[in-house]
Amino acid sequence: MEESQKPHIAIIQSPGMGHLIPLAELAKRLVLHNFSITLVSLSADPSSKAQNTILESLPKDVNSISLPPISPQDTPTGIRAETRMCLTVSLSLPSIREILKTLNSTTHLVAVIVDLFCTDVIDLAGEFSVRPYLFFSTTAMCLSLALNLETLDATYTCEYRDITEPLKLPGCIPVSWKDVGEPFQDRQNDAYRWVLHQSKRYKDVEGILVNSFVDFEPGAIKALTEEMPGRPPIYPVGPLIGLTRESDESECLKWLDDQPRGSVLFVCYGSGGTLSFEQLNELALGLELSEQRFLWVVRSPSEKEANATFFSLWGVKGDPFEFLPEGFVSRIKGKGMLVSSWAPQTQVLSHGSTGGFLSHCGWNSTLESVVNGVPLIAWPLYAEQKMNAVMVEGMKVALRPKASETGLIKKEEIARVVKGLMKGEEGKEARSRMGDLKDAAAKALAEDGSSYRSLSEVAQQWKLQEN
Repeated sequence: MEESQKPHIAIIQSPGMGHLIPLAELAKRLVLHNFSITLVSLSADPSSKAQNTILESLPKDVNSISLPPISPQDTPTGIRAETRMCLTVSLSLPSIREILKTLNSTTHLVAVIVDLFCTDVIDLAGEFSVRPYLFFSTTAMCLSLALNLETLDATYTCEYRDITEPLKLPGCIPVSWKDVGEPFQDRQNDAYRWVLHQSKRYKDVEGILVNSFVDFEPGAIKALTEEMPGRPPIYPVGPLIGLTRESDESECLKWLDDQPRGSVLFVCYGSGGTLSFEQLNELALGLELSEQRFLWVVRSPSEKEANATFFSLWGVKGDPFEFLPEGFVSRIKGKGMLVSSWAPQTQVLSHGSTGGFLSHCGWNSTLESVVNGVPLIAWPLYAEQKMNAVMVEGMKVALRPKASETGLIKKEEIARVVKGLMKGEEGKEARSRMGDLKDAAAKALAEDGSSYRSLSEVAQQWKLQEN
């Protein structure tokens, strides 16, 4: 079928690699169902090397359009990330309208897929009589929260963090309100009002694709897929993770090649995760105290932007780790490797020497762990990560260190949890359970698997559309 004859789908992505990665993988899978795609990418960084790498890896049936970043002068200072993303989308609506107008006249446009911060685009889809769909890039548990948020907002007048009973969502593990995402901790903040605004629009789409799979969240997905008046159908289509090979020549991969199988703990808090100076030092000392092998992606407490330069422990000039405890680098030689700011996470997690992952529990990272069967140490920092941590700990595929009364996680606790994951009985159980999930994830995405069938179902609906 020629390009112009294929049914066409527009995908609108709000800023952030956490949104782009799964949407790019969704686009690739839709190409296999004989669609052509236009991926409209919004970014806060005009020179994002990682974003460009992903966009350049897309197949020929996926056309990417990167809208220019919104000027910082057009958004207030000191606002939360959620507010900035929503404002970026709002200010980009005229450009998105022109793109949809062109696609509607030059392609057989059958659907517009928006991600969770782009619901204002729903109205633009309506202007061109094109059916809107939502892609929800995180958990079914968080989707359940979003779909129930309007009711919760009307039910409670106090701050959610002051509610003593846990949040009980259908089919989900109970979670303390203090572990719900940061926008929910202050209902007077614009971030919460934006999240509430977005969630109210979910009922206006024709269907919701969620980046999870039945065997990972059976209770939540079962509850979500039951028919309910006013709620669009839910399609679990995950796990969709980044599969682009970032580097085959990095020093850390060469180092991993020389380590015993399953012996290395990978320590990484994602592209935006940083610790305080005091916590960073406790982590260093805790890793040393554990006496386990580790590969640590180190970001300085003051570092804001990722730097893709690698530093090994040997031959370093101009110490990039001067903020770590005195003598630490020399003491861990032979046991650990430090990498400054960035590592090819996809390849590290799939490497045979990697036996555990100390992670911030961002959903992309969590799914990458599942796909590779690597058990977790859950150390959430922001966004929905605490909810993710509660979920994976409850499933016994993760261990979670306990903070002291001051909020600091001490070196002794870090060493205890690291040893427990890499050598203890809890770690063995977590590794076994994660291995089962790895198999389940592969089956879900394989032909006739649950996620494959779910995506095929909605794809068939699009193909039947008369535009």
